Amino acid sequence: MKRLFWVGVGVALTAVVVRNGRRVVETWAPAGTVDAVEGATRVSRALHAARDDFRAGVAAREAELLEALVGDVDVDDLRASAPRRKDELRATFGGAPRAGGLSGDLRERGWDDAPTQDPDDDERAPFF
Repeated sequence: MKRLFWVGVGVALTAVVVRNGRRVVETWAPAGTVDAVEGATRVSRALHAARDDFRAGVAAREAELLEALVGDVDVDDLRASAPRRKDELRATFGGAPRAGGLSGDLRERGWDDAPTQDPDDDERAPFF
């Protein structure tokens, strides 16, 4: 019961401080300051809304691309069966994993100490 009482006291004090704080700001702040802060707040809210819309659009597009790529297949099942499928392909085509893995392969080709570049780079698009 004590905690509930102190929560109520905190809420009441917060309301009083905010209300009196706004009155003090309106009284002592230069003309137009409150409007400028409110304008910045509106811009900030608009940017947050735009960011949220963008993230929702990205998530929707990602779902569309995933559906187009794998269809109705469960991605987790694909990941779980990947080692078995790799072994089947190696058995079919006679390949074996390299002893050093990817890093050994890069070392053999002389690519381990420098970043690789896109051979078809047209200097206008970055290579990722």
